[in-house]
Amino acid sequence: MAYEVERIPFHLHWQESSPFKETYAGALDTIVVEGQHLKPKGATSKTVLIFMHPTGTMNLLPMPNALAAAGIPCLTCGSRYPHNDSALIMEKVLLDLGHYVRYAKEKLGYEKVVMAGWSGGGSLSMFYQSQAEKPTITATPWGDPVDVKGAGLIPADAVLQLAAHVSRAITLTEWLDPSIRNELDPEERDVELDLYDPKNPNQPPYTDAYLERFRAAQIARSGRIDAWVRGKLEQLKREGRGTEERAFVVHGTMADPRWLDPSIDPNDRKGPNWCFMGDPKTVNMMPAGLARYSSLRAWLSQWSYRESRANGPKCAGDITVPVLVIENSADDGCTPSHAARILAGVQHDDKELHVVKGATHYYIGQPDKMAEAVAIVAGWLKKKKLLD
Repeated sequence: MAYEVERIPFHLHWQESSPFKETYAGALDTIVVEGQHLKPKGATSKTVLIFMHPTGTMNLLPMPNALAAAGIPCLTCGSRYPHNDSALIMEKVLLDLGHYVRYAKEKLGYEKVVMAGWSGGGSLSMFYQSQAEKPTITATPWGDPVDVKGAGLIPADAVLQLAAHVSRAITLTEWLDPSIRNELDPEERDVELDLYDPKNPNQPPYTDAYLERFRAAQIARSGRIDAWVRGKLEQLKREGRGTEERAFVVHGTMADPRWLDPSIDPNDRKGPNWCFMGDPKTVNMMPAGLARYSSLRAWLSQWSYRESRANGPKCAGDITVPVLVIENSADDGCTPSHAARILAGVQHDDKELHVVKGATHYYIGQPDKMAEAVAIVAGWLKKKKLLD
Protein backbone atom coordinates (compact mmCIF):
# COMPACT_ATOMS: atom_id res chain seq x y z
CA MET A 1 0.00 0.00 0.00
CA ALA A 2 1.33 3.42 -0.97
CA TYR A 3 0.61 6.32 1.35
CA GLU A 4 0.35 9.99 0.52
CA VAL A 5 2.99 11.74 2.61
CA GLU A 6 2.46 15.03 4.40
CA ARG A 7 5.71 16.99 4.59
CA ILE A 8 5.64 19.14 7.74
CA PRO A 9 8.58 21.52 8.29
CA PHE A 10 9.44 22.37 11.89
CA HIS A 11 12.22 23.97 13.88
CA LEU A 12 13.51 23.58 17.42
CA HIS A 13 15.39 26.15 19.47
CA TRP A 14 16.97 26.33 22.90
CA GLN A 15 19.52 28.27 24.89
CA GLU A 16 23.08 26.98 25.09
CA SER A 17 26.04 29.05 26.26
CA SER A 18 29.28 29.13 24.31
CA PRO A 19 32.40 31.29 24.66
CA PHE A 20 32.32 31.96 20.91
CA LYS A 21 29.83 31.74 18.03
CA GLU A 22 30.28 28.60 15.96
CA THR A 23 27.74 29.29 13.22
CA TYR A 24 27.17 32.38 11.11
CA ALA A 25 24.67 35.03 12.25
CA GLY A 26 21.65 34.58 14.52
CA ALA A 27 21.29 35.27 18.22
CA LEU A 28 24.11 34.54 20.63
CA ASP A 29 23.74 31.47 22.87
CA THR A 30 20.67 30.33 20.92
CA ILE A 31 20.62 27.08 18.94
CA VAL A 32 18.11 26.69 16.11
CA VAL A 33 17.76 23.49 14.08
CA GLU A 34 15.36 22.61 11.29
CA GLY A 35 13.73 19.36 10.28
CA GLN A 36 10.84 17.85 8.41
CA HIS A 37 8.21 15.40 9.61
CA LEU A 38 7.38 12.97 6.79
CA LYS A 39 3.96 11.84 7.98
CA PRO A 40 2.07 9.16 6.00
CA LYS A 41 -1.59 10.19 5.82
CA GLY A 42 -3.80 7.56 7.41
CA ALA A 43 -0.94 5.56 8.93
CA THR A 44 -1.31 4.58 12.58
CA SER A 45 2.30 3.75 13.47
CA LYS A 46 3.44 4.84 16.92
CA THR A 47 7.06 4.39 15.85
CA VAL A 48 9.09 7.05 14.04
CA LEU A 49 12.42 6.69 12.25
CA ILE A 50 14.87 9.55 12.87
CA PHE A 51 17.31 10.34 10.07
CA MET A 52 20.16 12.72 10.84
CA HIS A 53 23.52 13.47 9.24
CA PRO A 54 26.13 15.55 11.09
CA THR A 55 26.05 18.29 8.46
CA GLY A 56 23.78 17.23 5.58
CA THR A 57 20.03 17.51 5.29
CA MET A 58 18.10 14.39 4.33
CA ASN A 59 14.69 15.85 3.46
CA LEU A 60 14.83 14.95 -0.23
CA LEU A 61 16.88 11.74 -0.15
CA PRO A 62 15.12 8.70 -1.61
CA MET A 63 15.17 6.38 1.42
CA PRO A 64 13.27 8.40 4.10
CA ASN A 65 10.69 9.47 1.51
CA ALA A 66 10.22 5.90 0.31
CA LEU A 67 9.85 4.65 3.88
CA ALA A 68 7.24 7.32 4.61
CA ALA A 69 5.36 6.36 1.44
CA ALA A 70 5.33 2.80 2.77
CA GLY A 71 3.55 3.99 5.93
CA ILE A 72 6.56 4.46 8.22
CA PRO A 73 6.79 7.98 9.72
CA CYS A 74 10.19 9.65 9.50
CA LEU A 75 11.85 12.77 10.85
CA THR A 76 14.66 14.18 8.69
CA CYS A 77 16.76 16.31 11.00
CA GLY A 78 19.38 18.98 10.41
CA SER A 79 22.11 19.78 12.92
CA ARG A 80 23.27 23.23 13.99
CA TYR A 81 25.92 22.93 11.25
CA PRO A 82 23.85 22.57 8.04
CA HIS A 83 26.01 22.14 4.92
CA ASN A 84 29.11 23.48 6.66
CA ASP A 85 31.17 21.18 8.85
CA SER A 86 34.21 23.45 9.16
CA ALA A 87 33.44 24.11 12.84
CA LEU A 88 31.44 20.97 13.58
CA ILE A 89 31.75 19.38 17.02
CA MET A 90 30.33 15.85 17.05
CA GLU A 91 29.53 16.00 20.76
CA LYS A 92 27.28 19.02 20.15
CA VAL A 93 25.54 17.25 17.28
CA LEU A 94 24.55 14.62 19.86
CA LEU A 95 22.81 17.36 21.84
CA ASP A 96 20.93 18.43 18.69
CA LEU A 97 19.85 14.87 17.99
CA GLY A 98 18.70 14.52 21.59
CA HIS A 99 16.32 17.45 21.14
CA TYR A 100 14.77 15.78 18.09
CA VAL A 101 14.23 12.51 19.97
CA ARG A 102 12.58 14.37 22.83
CA TYR A 103 10.41 16.33 20.38
CA ALA A 104 9.30 13.11 18.67
CA LYS A 105 8.22 11.56 21.94
CA GLU A 106 6.95 14.50 23.97
CA LYS A 107 5.46 16.76 21.28
CA LEU A 108 4.58 14.46 18.39
CA GLY A 109 3.46 11.61 20.65
CA TYR A 110 5.47 8.75 19.19
CA GLU A 111 5.93 5.86 21.61
CA LYS A 112 8.97 4.31 19.92
CA VAL A 113 11.96 5.92 18.22
CA VAL A 114 14.35 4.17 15.84
CA MET A 115 17.72 5.69 14.88
CA ALA A 116 18.01 5.46 11.08
CA GLY A 117 21.69 5.96 10.35
CA TRP A 118 22.15 6.39 6.62
CA SER A 119 25.65 7.00 5.18
CA GLY A 120 27.40 9.57 7.41
CA GLY A 121 24.50 9.34 9.84
CA GLY A 122 25.48 5.76 10.67
CA SER A 123 28.29 6.48 13.11
CA LEU A 124 26.33 9.47 14.46
CA SER A 125 23.41 7.21 15.36
CA MET A 126 25.75 4.70 17.02
CA PHE A 127 27.52 7.51 18.89
CA TYR A 128 24.18 8.88 20.07
CA GLN A 129 22.82 5.54 21.22
CA SER A 130 26.01 4.63 23.06
CA GLN A 131 25.92 7.92 24.99
CA ALA A 132 22.17 7.67 25.58
CA GLU A 133 22.63 4.21 27.12
CA LYS A 134 25.96 4.87 28.87
CA PRO A 135 26.55 8.63 29.10
CA THR A 136 30.11 9.65 29.92
CA ILE A 137 31.10 12.76 27.96
CA THR A 138 31.51 16.11 29.70
CA ALA A 139 34.05 17.75 27.36
CA THR A 140 35.16 17.76 23.73
CA PRO A 141 38.45 16.10 22.72
CA TRP A 142 40.16 19.46 23.19
CA GLY A 143 38.61 19.88 26.64
CA ASP A 144 35.88 22.45 26.04
CA PRO A 145 32.88 21.68 28.28
CA VAL A 146 29.94 19.92 26.63
CA ASP A 147 27.57 18.15 28.99
CA VAL A 148 26.44 15.11 27.03
CA LYS A 149 26.42 13.12 30.27
CA GLY A 150 23.92 15.47 31.91
CA ALA A 151 21.78 16.11 28.81
CA GLY A 152 19.31 13.32 29.56
CA LEU A 153 19.55 11.80 26.09
CA ILE A 154 16.63 9.44 25.49
CA PRO A 155 17.79 6.06 24.13
CA ALA A 156 16.25 4.83 20.89
CA ASP A 157 14.41 1.51 20.79
CA ALA A 158 16.43 0.18 17.84
CA VAL A 159 19.15 1.26 15.41
CA LEU A 160 19.27 0.93 11.63
CA GLN A 161 22.50 1.23 9.64
CA LEU A 162 21.64 1.91 6.00
CA ALA A 163 24.57 2.12 3.56
CA ALA A 164 26.47 3.46 6.56
CA HIS A 165 30.16 4.10 6.98
CA VAL A 166 32.14 3.38 10.12
CA SER A 167 32.94 7.00 11.02
CA ARG A 168 33.90 10.34 9.54
CA ALA A 169 37.40 10.07 11.02
CA ILE A 170 38.15 6.52 9.89
CA THR A 171 36.63 7.10 6.46
CA LEU A 172 38.63 10.29 5.95
CA THR A 173 41.84 8.55 7.03
CA GLU A 174 41.22 5.70 4.59
CA TRP A 175 40.75 8.31 1.84
CA LEU A 176 43.57 10.66 2.91
CA ASP A 177 46.34 11.24 0.37
CA PRO A 178 49.55 10.17 2.15
CA SER A 179 51.77 11.44 -0.65
CA ILE A 180 51.35 15.05 0.51
CA ARG A 181 54.45 15.93 2.51
CA ASN A 182 53.74 19.61 3.16
CA GLU A 183 50.27 20.68 4.31
CA LEU A 184 50.95 24.21 3.00
CA ASP A 185 52.08 23.01 -0.42
CA PRO A 186 50.16 20.00 -1.77
CA GLU A 187 52.43 19.87 -4.82
CA GLU A 188 55.25 18.58 -2.58
CA ARG A 189 54.65 14.84 -2.83
CA ASP A 190 56.13 11.42 -2.33
CA VAL A 191 55.82 9.89 -5.80
CA GLU A 192 55.68 6.32 -4.48
CA LEU A 193 52.60 7.18 -2.40
CA ASP A 194 50.84 9.22 -5.09
CA LEU A 195 48.13 7.00 -6.58
CA TYR A 196 47.56 9.45 -9.42
CA ASP A 197 51.17 9.93 -10.55
CA PRO A 198 51.99 7.73 -13.56
CA LYS A 199 55.63 7.74 -12.41
CA ASN A 200 54.64 5.83 -9.26
CA PRO A 201 56.13 2.34 -9.71
CA ASN A 202 53.28 0.86 -7.64
CA GLN A 203 50.25 0.37 -9.89
CA PRO A 204 47.02 -1.66 -9.60
CA PRO A 205 46.56 -4.38 -8.62
CA TYR A 206 48.39 -3.30 -5.49
CA THR A 207 50.46 -5.71 -3.43
CA ASP A 208 49.64 -6.38 0.21
CA ALA A 209 53.00 -4.88 1.19
CA TYR A 210 52.24 -1.65 -0.67
CA LEU A 211 48.76 -1.39 0.84
CA GLU A 212 50.20 -1.87 4.33
CA ARG A 213 52.75 0.89 3.70
CA PHE A 214 50.08 3.15 2.19
CA ARG A 215 47.61 2.71 5.09
CA ALA A 216 50.35 3.35 7.66
CA ALA A 217 51.30 6.54 5.81
CA GLN A 218 47.66 7.71 5.85
CA ILE A 219 47.46 7.26 9.63
CA ALA A 220 50.82 9.01 10.01
CA ARG A 221 49.60 12.03 8.04
CA SER A 222 46.46 12.23 10.19
CA GLY A 223 48.69 12.12 13.25
CA ARG A 224 50.85 14.97 11.95
CA ILE A 225 47.75 17.11 11.51
CA ASP A 226 46.70 16.15 15.07
CA ALA A 227 50.05 17.32 16.40
CA TRP A 228 49.88 20.62 14.54
CA VAL A 229 46.29 21.23 15.71
CA ARG A 230 47.09 20.52 19.35
CA GLY A 231 50.24 22.62 19.16
CA LYS A 232 48.32 25.59 17.79
CA LEU A 233 45.57 25.27 20.41
CA GLU A 234 48.16 25.03 23.19
CA GLN A 235 49.93 28.10 21.81
CA LEU A 236 46.71 30.12 21.80
CA LYS A 237 45.97 28.99 25.35
CA ARG A 238 49.45 29.99 26.57
CA GLU A 239 49.03 33.41 25.01
CA GLY A 240 45.72 34.02 26.80
CA ARG A 241 43.71 33.50 23.60
CA GLY A 242 42.17 30.16 24.49
CA THR A 243 38.78 30.90 22.94
CA GLU A 244 40.26 31.74 19.55
CA GLU A 245 40.16 29.40 16.56
CA ARG A 246 42.06 28.89 13.33
CA ALA A 247 40.74 27.60 10.02
CA PHE A 248 42.83 25.50 7.65
CA VAL A 249 42.66 23.47 4.45
CA VAL A 250 43.19 19.71 4.22
CA HIS A 251 44.30 18.88 0.68
CA GLY A 252 44.03 15.44 -0.86
CA THR A 253 41.08 13.57 0.64
CA MET A 254 40.06 11.04 -2.02
CA ALA A 255 43.11 8.81 -2.40
CA ASP A 256 41.76 5.41 -1.44
CA PRO A 257 43.33 2.51 -3.34
CA ARG A 258 39.85 0.95 -3.45
CA TRP A 259 38.79 3.45 -6.11
CA LEU A 260 41.61 2.40 -8.44
CA ASP A 261 41.79 -1.30 -7.59
CA PRO A 262 38.29 -2.85 -7.30
CA SER A 263 39.81 -6.09 -6.01
CA ILE A 264 40.33 -4.32 -2.65
CA ASP A 265 37.22 -4.65 -0.47
CA PRO A 266 35.43 -5.96 -3.57
CA ASN A 267 31.76 -5.53 -4.40
CA ASP A 268 29.70 -4.71 -7.48
CA ARG A 269 30.68 -1.03 -7.61
CA LYS A 270 31.60 0.75 -10.81
CA GLY A 271 35.30 1.04 -11.48
CA PRO A 272 38.20 1.30 -11.64
CA ASN A 273 38.94 5.04 -11.36
CA TRP A 274 35.52 5.79 -9.94
CA CYS A 275 34.07 6.87 -6.58
CA PHE A 276 30.64 8.06 -5.52
CA MET A 277 31.58 11.65 -6.46
CA GLY A 278 33.04 10.78 -9.87
CA ASP A 279 36.69 10.65 -10.93
CA PRO A 280 38.63 10.23 -7.65
CA LYS A 281 41.71 12.05 -9.00
CA THR A 282 39.57 15.14 -9.54
CA VAL A 283 37.68 14.78 -6.25
CA ASN A 284 40.97 14.39 -4.38
CA MET A 285 41.67 18.13 -4.73
CA MET A 286 38.29 19.71 -5.52
CA PRO A 287 36.66 22.17 -3.06
CA ALA A 288 33.76 19.81 -2.26
CA GLY A 289 36.06 17.07 -1.01
CA LEU A 290 35.61 15.52 2.40
CA ALA A 291 37.13 17.58 5.25
CA ARG A 292 38.54 20.14 2.81
CA TYR A 293 37.93 23.05 5.21
CA SER A 294 38.28 22.57 8.94
CA SER A 295 39.10 24.31 12.20
CA LEU A 296 41.22 23.18 15.12
CA ARG A 297 38.56 21.93 17.52
CA ALA A 298 36.46 20.48 14.69
CA TRP A 299 39.39 18.45 13.41
CA LEU A 300 39.89 16.73 16.77
CA SER A 301 36.19 16.06 17.25
CA GLN A 302 35.18 14.75 13.82
CA TRP A 303 38.24 14.02 11.65
CA SER A 304 41.08 12.85 13.89
CA TYR A 305 41.78 9.13 13.51
CA ARG A 306 43.03 8.91 17.10
CA GLU A 307 40.84 11.43 18.90
CA SER A 308 37.36 11.48 17.38
CA ARG A 309 34.89 9.56 19.55
CA ALA A 310 32.25 9.08 16.84
CA ASN A 311 33.59 5.64 15.98
CA GLY A 312 30.65 3.52 14.80
CA PRO A 313 32.00 0.01 15.51
CA LYS A 314 33.44 1.06 18.87
CA CYS A 315 30.22 2.81 19.95
CA ALA A 316 28.25 -0.23 18.78
CA GLY A 317 29.79 -2.19 21.63
CA ASP A 318 27.77 -0.14 24.14
CA ILE A 319 24.43 -0.66 22.43
CA THR A 320 21.88 -3.12 23.82
CA VAL A 321 18.93 -2.52 21.44
CA PRO A 322 18.28 -4.44 18.19
CA VAL A 323 20.43 -3.45 15.20
CA LEU A 324 19.75 -3.89 11.49
CA VAL A 325 22.57 -3.35 8.98
CA ILE A 326 21.77 -2.98 5.27
CA GLU A 327 24.66 -3.16 2.82
CA ASN A 328 24.29 -2.16 -0.83
CA SER A 329 26.39 -4.47 -2.98
CA ALA A 330 27.25 -1.82 -5.61
CA ASP A 331 27.89 0.92 -3.04
CA ASP A 332 30.63 3.20 -4.33
CA GLY A 333 30.90 5.11 -1.04
CA CYS A 334 30.64 2.51 1.73
CA THR A 335 32.28 -0.74 0.67
CA PRO A 336 31.55 -4.10 2.37
CA SER A 337 34.12 -3.76 5.15
CA HIS A 338 32.12 -0.86 6.61
CA ALA A 339 29.03 -3.02 7.17
CA ALA A 340 31.18 -5.88 8.41
CA ARG A 341 32.98 -3.69 10.97
CA ILE A 342 29.73 -2.17 12.21
CA LEU A 343 28.10 -5.58 12.61
CA ALA A 344 31.16 -6.99 14.38
CA GLY A 345 31.10 -4.05 16.78
CA VAL A 346 27.64 -4.99 18.08
CA GLN A 347 28.30 -7.29 21.04
CA HIS A 348 24.84 -8.83 21.41
CA ASP A 349 23.04 -11.33 19.17
CA ASP A 350 19.98 -9.26 18.24
CA LYS A 351 21.55 -8.02 15.03
CA GLU A 352 21.00 -8.74 11.34
CA LEU A 353 22.81 -8.02 8.08
CA HIS A 354 21.01 -7.82 4.75
CA VAL A 355 22.61 -7.14 1.36
CA VAL A 356 20.68 -5.44 -1.44
CA LYS A 357 22.29 -6.90 -4.54
CA GLY A 358 23.21 -4.30 -7.16
CA ALA A 359 22.16 -1.26 -5.13
CA THR A 360 24.36 1.83 -5.22
CA HIS A 361 24.94 4.29 -2.38
CA TYR A 362 22.05 6.63 -3.28
CA TYR A 363 19.74 4.19 -5.16
CA ILE A 364 19.70 6.74 -8.01
CA GLY A 365 17.74 5.28 -10.91
CA GLN A 366 17.12 2.10 -8.90
CA PRO A 367 13.54 2.21 -7.61
CA ASP A 368 13.43 -1.59 -7.45
CA LYS A 369 16.51 -1.73 -5.22
CA MET A 370 15.17 1.00 -2.98
CA ALA A 371 11.83 -0.86 -2.71
CA GLU A 372 13.76 -3.97 -1.68
CA ALA A 373 15.57 -2.04 1.07
CA VAL A 374 12.29 -0.53 2.27
CA ALA A 375 10.73 -4.00 2.45
CA ILE A 376 13.68 -5.25 4.51
CA VAL A 377 13.31 -2.36 6.96
CA ALA A 378 9.53 -2.75 7.23
CA GLY A 379 9.76 -6.49 7.74
CA TRP A 380 12.41 -6.12 10.43
CA LEU A 381 10.42 -3.42 12.26
CA LYS A 382 7.35 -5.67 12.25
CA LYS A 383 9.38 -8.60 13.52
CA LYS A 384 10.67 -6.43 16.37
CA LYS A 385 7.08 -5.28 17.09
CA LEU A 386 8.00 -1.70 16.23
CA LEU A 387 5.51 -1.48 13.36
CA ASP A 388 1.91 -2.67 13.07
